[in-house]
Amino acid sequence: MSKTILIVDDSSSLRTVVNLALKRAGYDVIEAVDGEDGLTKLDGRKINLIVCDVNMPRLNGIEFVAKVKQHPRYKFTPVVMLTTEGQDAKKEQGRAAGAKAWIVKPFNPPVLLDAIAKLVLP
Repeated sequence: MSKTILIVDDSSSLRTVVNLALKRAGYDVIEAVDGEDGLTKLDGRKINLIVCDVNMPRLNGIEFVAKVKQHPRYKFTPVVMLTTEGQDAKKEQGRAAGAKAWIVKPFNPPVLLDAIAKLVLP
């Protein structure tokens, strides 16, 4: 059974690139256009990992991660932040909210896939 990954990013082109890389690696993918939309995708189905941007309208990535970690079914779901933000202060905010990894855009898909493979349990 393949693992399911939720991509939360307001950039449709970035979601497409990440989606293609994940599907080629054998993952099932769900897409959300921002943090609010991402929360609606947490509807009880099994999600093995979340890839999330930081800067998004309506609900930013750090706020989104904090809300995910309050959800009983998803509080242990690993989150990889994929963002243009590289400042240590932002990274610390992400870690404090519950993010497990931080990758700065532009990114190399194999680096993302390697990080995901380390966080998704078999």
